[in-house]
Formats: sequence, structure tokens, C-alpha cells
Amino acid sequence: MLGLYHPGRSVLHRLPAGAKLAGLVLALIALAAVVRTPWQLVPAAAVVTAGFAAARIPLRVAVAQLRPVIWMLAFIAVFQVVFTGWRRAAVVCGVLLLSVALAALVSLTTRVLDMLDALHRVLGPLRRFGVDPDRVGLVLAMTIRCIPLLAGLVGEVTEARKARGLGFSLRALAVPVVIGALRTADAMGEALAARGVDD
Repeated sequence: MLGLYHPGRSVLHRLPAGAKLAGLVLALIALAAVVRTPWQLVPAAAVVTAGFAAARIPLRVAVAQLRPVIWMLAFIAVFQVVFTGWRRAAVVCGVLLLSVALAALVSLTTRVLDMLDALHRVLGPLRRFGVDPDRVGLVLAMTIRCIPLLAGLVGEVTEARKARGLGFSLRALAVPVVIGALRTADAMGEALAARGVDD
């Protein structure tokens, strides 16, 4: 899950957060620009796997980072196969999966505060153009924090549905999750307003 830090003393753990974020951006651009056939995914996957091995990330932790996107990739794969063919589907889904894996690798080897500090330094010169690095960092921190909150909310709704013996229903899942998310957003907004962050 984004924001989950796995402690370690590997080279990747010791790299500055700014360097890792810059490397992530370059790697994502390279993936999108270079990978054009399913076979080109093999060396790219090998590099990503080597990164997890170098960081000494346990297999179960690595798999847990990718599990939430499997359903989304399955939907995309079906759509791509129907409209563009299996080769394009493999490339699109493979690139997306490797991109998520790379982002997870950075997240697992970098503390959130270090990432926010790096972002703050990068955005510092943009103050003269009206960009507030503190606010951008706050938005990013809240986004990272809301991901596990939303995942927990989905889990609670799913468990409640199972406890009532109800079958799967998209509406029965979506409506409580949306309502719970809006209530959480209202509570966070009130908390921010109470602290003077009201614009």
C-alpha cells in the first residue's frame, strides 16, 4: 500500500528521496516509450525484480503491493483484447503493472516524510510564481493517508455485507463506500478549518 515503508539498510534505502523520485519518473517515461511488444516486458520485469531483490523486500510484501490493481488490470485487459488485440493488451497491462511495482519499490524504501521534504525542496523556487510548497506537501500527505483509509472502508463494507449473508452487488458496495468517504472528507475538512487551513 502506498505510504508503507519497509525498513532496511540496502543501497536503495540509503539513496536520497529526491534521487529515487527522479529515477522513478525517468523509469516510467522509459517504460512507456520503449516497451512496444510483449517480449520487451521480460527484461523490464527482470530489472524491476532485481530492484526488489536488491532492496531485500520479502515476496509477500511485494505481492501485497500489486494485489489491489489486479482487478483493474483484468478489466483493462478484457477491454484491450476486444478492441486492440492480445499483444496490445499484454503491453498496456504489463507496463501498468511494472509502473505500479516501481512506485511501490520507491514507497517501500523511502519514508513519506523524506518524499515530502524532497518535493518541498523541488517546489521551493516556484514560490515566486504563486506555488505554495507547504500546501502541495499537505495535499500529497493527505492523499497518501487517505489511500489506506479508503481501503479500510471498503474492507469494513465488504465484511458487513458478508455478515448479513448478502451476495455481491456493486451498488451495495459503492453506496456505503461513497457515503463513508464523503463523511471522512467532511471530518477532515472541519479539522483543517479548525487549524486555520480553510482555503
